[in-house]
Amino acid sequence: MKRSLPFAMLLALSLAPAARAATDADYKAAYAAAEAASKEAAGLRNQWTTTVSTLAAAKKAADGGDFDRAVAAAKEAEALAKASVFQATSEKDAWKAMEIR
Repeated sequence: MKRSLPFAMLLALSLAPAARAATDADYKAAYAAAEAASKEAAGLRNQWTTTVSTLAAAKKAADGGDFDRAVAAAKEAEALAKASVFQATSEKDAWKAMEIR
């Protein structure tokens, strides 16, 4: 019984319809957030190439009218950009710990 309950919940959630389809406004908001995070990473000179290509994929999906895919790609690009910002800031002084004394 312990294993069947999580499985039943997962099955019920997977069969539930999506809340709503993404709109152009949703895409524009997600893209703006991703672009801002990407610019911050570029300012730190640590912009990942995958962020740029994922932003391009989001724009291409939006141009094709697939706003669900465009929003998903924009959110992924934002996550990548934030990860690159985190990497830049966390490694800023980390080299000191590796220095031979």
